[in-house]
Amino acid sequence: MCVFTYPTGYDMDTRQAKARELAARARIEFRKTYWYVPSESRDGGYRVSGDVTECSCPDFELRQLPCKHVIAVRLVKDRNRGKVPPVPDADGQPPAPHAPRPTYRQPWKAYNAAQTREKELFLVLLADLCRGIGWTPREGRGRPRLPYPDAIFAAVYKVYSTVSGRRFMTDLRDAREAGHVDAAPHYNSVFRVLEDPNVTQTLRGLVIRSSLPLRTVETTFAADSTGFSTSKFARWFDAKYGVERTRHEWVKCHVMTGTRTNVVTAVEVSDAGDSPVFKQLVATTGQNFTLAEVSADKAYSSYANLELVDEVGGTPFVAFKDNARGENRPGVWERMHAHFVLNRDDYLRHYHRRSNVESTFSMVKRKFGDAVRSKTEVAIKNEVLAKIVCHNLVVVVHEMHELGIDPAGFGSPPKPEPRIIRFPGQ
Repeated sequence: MCVFTYPTGYDMDTRQAKARELAARARIEFRKTYWYVPSESRDGGYRVSGDVTECSCPDFELRQLPCKHVIAVRLVKDRNRGKVPPVPDADGQPPAPHAPRPTYRQPWKAYNAAQTREKELFLVLLADLCRGIGWTPREGRGRPRLPYPDAIFAAVYKVYSTVSGRRFMTDLRDAREAGHVDAAPHYNSVFRVLEDPNVTQTLRGLVIRSSLPLRTVETTFAADSTGFSTSKFARWFDAKYGVERTRHEWVKCHVMTGTRTNVVTAVEVSDAGDSPVFKQLVATTGQNFTLAEVSADKAYSSYANLELVDEVGGTPFVAFKDNARGENRPGVWERMHAHFVLNRDDYLRHYHRRSNVESTFSMVKRKFGDAVRSKTEVAIKNEVLAKIVCHNLVVVVHEMHELGIDPAGFGSPPKPEPRIIRFPGQ
């Protein structure tokens, strides 16, 4: 057992010093019968025996004495049992104790109620959302056209179900019997809806309208992008290495999300870079929400983006790049850079609200999948937008139970049958 004391410094040889650094920084783990210690100089690592007496590194093979990997494993074992104090700082002094990690109570009663009634209320909300879509029935001879609101309902509900089009038909017939739609279209008709370029703008509008019940709740926002894999593959010949390579093609989704409820307030499905799309996300969100703060990572760090947030009355907490300078940039850039340099802890406290956008992506992908089933470019984009609509409606359902949000209070009184919850603007 290795036990070290350190009143002011250390009386350690080089191996012990490196072992302490390994124990503090490396990911040392036990794998069935041996300890795995990552190498500092190459890929891979070394195996330390389960009884921590032997190591596969050249140093142990040459000396047959404990190497830095063996000592590091012993330190990790003793530290886990509380027998070795924490690794000191550069001055040889024990580090200050860490503040306890904050924990949050889960309102289980509201959470359970929202989970058990989610699908029921999702259909009610989606039906009301689609009834607000304007359309004109076709007149004259010929087969009657499928009502556009019913077509959009079927397409979004298909994405929510996460099943194939054929198996989805049972759910769609149940929705028709419940009065949510007037017709249950054929599954091929649902596929054609997703392949219609005109549906893209409609779905983008549904994302915005489905976020409006939370406009009195959300004032801080975060922007980022993520990718959804597709069933399409790209194949090319790598001339440098003389081999053929393949990879999944994927689609990029940019969002602005509220940091309290994770509702998506603006979305763009585009292969464009993060920074150019930021303007559209801020402008769309600013039309319906009060932007008190907007946080984003270094990909959005530009003078124009910070000025854009400042113009709509918000405070931008965007990560600065290593070469960023505050001088010769008057206005919001100079002000925020000074805040970042002089009061970094407070700046990072606001900036790290950006982590909530990662939670939003996790919620969407875990519930509705991290891949799309569609094949064509238009259908892929529309399917991603439908995922975001489904996510927003699920968020509204949960906040109805946790925060007491009542979408019916934003519009007209609900109809008697079926029960309709009106969205703003209807």
